[in-house]
This record gives sequence, structure tokens and C-alpha cells, in this order.
Amino acid sequence: MRMGGDMTNWDTFTDLLGLVNYWVVIVLMMAGFYTVIAQHNLIKKVVGLNIFQVAVFVFYISMGKVSGGSAPILKDGIETYSNPLPHVLILTAIVVGIATTALALALVVRIHHSFETIEEDEIQVIEHDEEEIA
Repeated sequence: MRMGGDMTNWDTFTDLLGLVNYWVVIVLMMAGFYTVIAQHNLIKKVVGLNIFQVAVFVFYISMGKVSGGSAPILKDGIETYSNPLPHVLILTAIVVGIATTALALALVVRIHHSFETIEEDEIQVIEHDEEEIA
């Protein structure tokens, strides 16, 4: 910002550009959420959940970065350190996310074997028809 308090278009642009990782998080989160809500295909819902999950990962990694910070290794001349805990937590979350995705895909395969479809609305119709027969 300039002296005197007036912001030019360039200052506004650079301020917004500095927050680009948060804009990416918002776009990814909304894309994943929309995919989960709008799609009836179970595979597409799993992909939407993964996109949403990646948005959370990017958000936590962005929050863990300290401007001008270095790795927490004691060395002469380094005064600012970045906290490694968010990165460690995200590594754990990635492993859990892969396992959850594998489980979800295995369930989709079982659903496909049982109902011969992976479309949510078709599965609901089949279940409704089975309830009427029983």
C-alpha cells in the first residue's frame, strides 16, 4: 500500500494475487461439493469427495507456511521457523484419504454386483420395487 492510504489497481491486484492459494481452495472446495451434490453416479461422487479433500489439504498446507520461515533446524542466522505439524498432519490425512477412497470404490464395486448399476437414482428405484414385492 502506498503512503497516504490510497490503493491503486495494481496494489489491489497484488494483494489478491498473494491470496491465490485461498482462491484455489475455494474453487476446489466448491467444485468437489457440487460434484457430490449434483452427480448421481457413485464413482463421480467419490471423485468429488477426493476433490473436496484436496482443497482441505491445500488449505492446511497454506496455513502452515510462514513467510520467510525455514525448516525447524537450529542453525545460526535463522530466526523464523515454519511449523512442520500441518504438513505432517496432511501426510497422515493423505494416507487415510487413499484408504477411504479404496474402501469407497470397493463398496461401489459391490453395489454394482448387487444392483448392476452405479447410478444412485436407479438403485433407489430398484430398492423401492423390491420393497413393494416383499
